[in-house]
Amino acid sequence: MNVLVIDDEAIARRTIEHTLKEGGYDVSTAENGRQGLDLLRQSGCQLVVTDWEMPGMNGIDFCKAVRSGDFPHYVYVIMVTARNRPSDTISGLTVGADDYVTKPFNPGELLMRVNTGRRIIGMESQEITIFSLAKLAESRDPETGAHLERVRAFCRTLALQLQQDPNFQCEVDDAYVRLVYETSPLHDIGKVAIPDCILLKPGRLTDREFDLMKTHTLRGAETLSAAVSQFPNARFLQMAHDIALCHHEQYDGSGYPEGLSGDNIPLAGRIVALADVYDALTSKRVYKEAYSHEIARSIITDGCGQHFDPAIVDAFLKAENEFIRIRAVYRDQELSLDDGDALDDEDALDALEPVALTAVSE
Repeated sequence: MNVLVIDDEAIARRTIEHTLKEGGYDVSTAENGRQGLDLLRQSGCQLVVTDWEMPGMNGIDFCKAVRSGDFPHYVYVIMVTARNRPSDTISGLTVGADDYVTKPFNPGELLMRVNTGRRIIGMESQEITIFSLAKLAESRDPETGAHLERVRAFCRTLALQLQQDPNFQCEVDDAYVRLVYETSPLHDIGKVAIPDCILLKPGRLTDREFDLMKTHTLRGAETLSAAVSQFPNARFLQMAHDIALCHHEQYDGSGYPEGLSGDNIPLAGRIVALADVYDALTSKRVYKEAYSHEIARSIITDGCGQHFDPAIVDAFLKAENEFIRIRAVYRDQELSLDDGDALDDEDALDALEPVALTAVSE
């Protein structure tokens, strides 16, 4: 693993570099935060050891830039500094440093803390595993394109917007935003239990078949509930369970499988509900063209307080330009009508009845 070392003092920089190389790490170096930030963007490095006091861009400003930047992976930052007051430690951790080492440092201690950072970064494999499972479930569903990628990006956008709402600031912290991004792709994991004769049916489902299709929420929740019982402290499993079970619940209580309403629906379920429907509406299917953002927005606002949580709708409206950008980044390939393509999409149909009858006729 490569470690980026940032320190304006050449002796300190070489000492840290030597310590890490002795520990088996590859090392890149920079003389200040600005240079370090440029190297970080170029290299994709995920572990940084940085000094606090530096010209150009100091360690605090570097941490702020990393946490506000759009890096593809989490960057673990260890601050090394002669400052040793408790208030300094708090300041460093508050702006986004993950660990703190005071100078003069013990080489063995620094190496231990870097090793800890490497293990924590390795936990990102959790996200890879979750997404791989979700893709496996999606492979049985005839939807094409980047549905999961879009839905999780929509969910993160909504969660970030909710962070700015005083009513949600206590619940929706940075960890929550990351969790809803990671776990939302599992919303339809229960479809692996739906028979092919229903999941892959090339025509409209009968009422009985649709009732069976709706059990994917329960099947997914049952599977994840078993995992939760084995690992009760795994917060991501609990959120994944809530999403799988509740992403078809509706704010007025008319959804399924339990007919929950209002705040009784877990927040993650309410977020995924809107993200999933928006993607279904704006995606091309063999039985319909993709609706424009304007039509999808109209359908969602019409469903405010009925299908959707008003607070989530408000977050959507404030972030709609980001929704448009995400759709452009993950644009579906054109669909062709094959015998195996299903003519049913429960998310779109849920949204279209009854609030979108006008849109259907256009």
